[in-house]
Amino acid sequence: MKGMLAIYRRELGSYFVSPVAYIVGGLFLLITGYLFYSLLSFLILQQVTPQRMGPQAMDVPGQAIRYFFDNISFIMLFLLPMLTMGIYAEDRKRGTMELLMTSPVTEFQIVMAKFLAALTLFAAIVAPTLLYLLYMSMYTEPGVPWRLVFTGYLGILLIGSVLLAIGSFISSLTESQIIAAVATFAVFLLLWVIDFAVRNSTSTMGELLQYLSILRHFDDFPKGVIDTTGVVFYLSFAGLGFFLTLRAIDSMRWRRA
Repeated sequence: MKGMLAIYRRELGSYFVSPVAYIVGGLFLLITGYLFYSLLSFLILQQVTPQRMGPQAMDVPGQAIRYFFDNISFIMLFLLPMLTMGIYAEDRKRGTMELLMTSPVTEFQIVMAKFLAALTLFAAIVAPTLLYLLYMSMYTEPGVPWRLVFTGYLGILLIGSVLLAIGSFISSLTESQIIAAVATFAVFLLLWVIDFAVRNSTSTMGELLQYLSILRHFDDFPKGVIDTTGVVFYLSFAGLGFFLTLRAIDSMRWRRA
């Protein structure tokens, strides 16, 4: 446990001395802040603009929250490859991976510590977005439906854990951060394209792809619904990525034996 904690601290510390974390975090907050402002402005304008049947009655906070989390899940597909590209690729390039593998820690502890460090950084990047919702709660009547906020962030952490697990696995296969980032981005883009293409499909293959879509299972969370099927799906998918990463690290040990 001490060894895993030491690796966790090392990995987390390395993120905050690298410009990548600040660039990703800054871009993420800048984009989400602009989209939230634009979305809220649009919904308020729709609320107060006279229509043929009078002003439209709508739940502005609820709709803003749902669209906001949908935007976050989409932005993650493009920014998370920058976080995962160096998880293993940089250690392999510098030769520090060999030091880790010869230290008194298991492959499981190495993979778990690196994954938890990346997940902690991701949570730290997402956390400031709560300020947007707190600001909105000060000027809206009725108040912000906090259940939607809680379930939305839960869904973001679950889908983020899946993407981090996939990105970690891809990073463990190469020594180049550029290759890892491009390959991870390509996989994430493929996941988004597949989800977009089969949204309205009624064929057996389409329904199968809909079930395997990591984005489709996210739909209920911003609505305040915690679907156990979605939770199990995300945990299983993240577990699969974790397992594949573990096998990749284990194969590195055998090749050097």
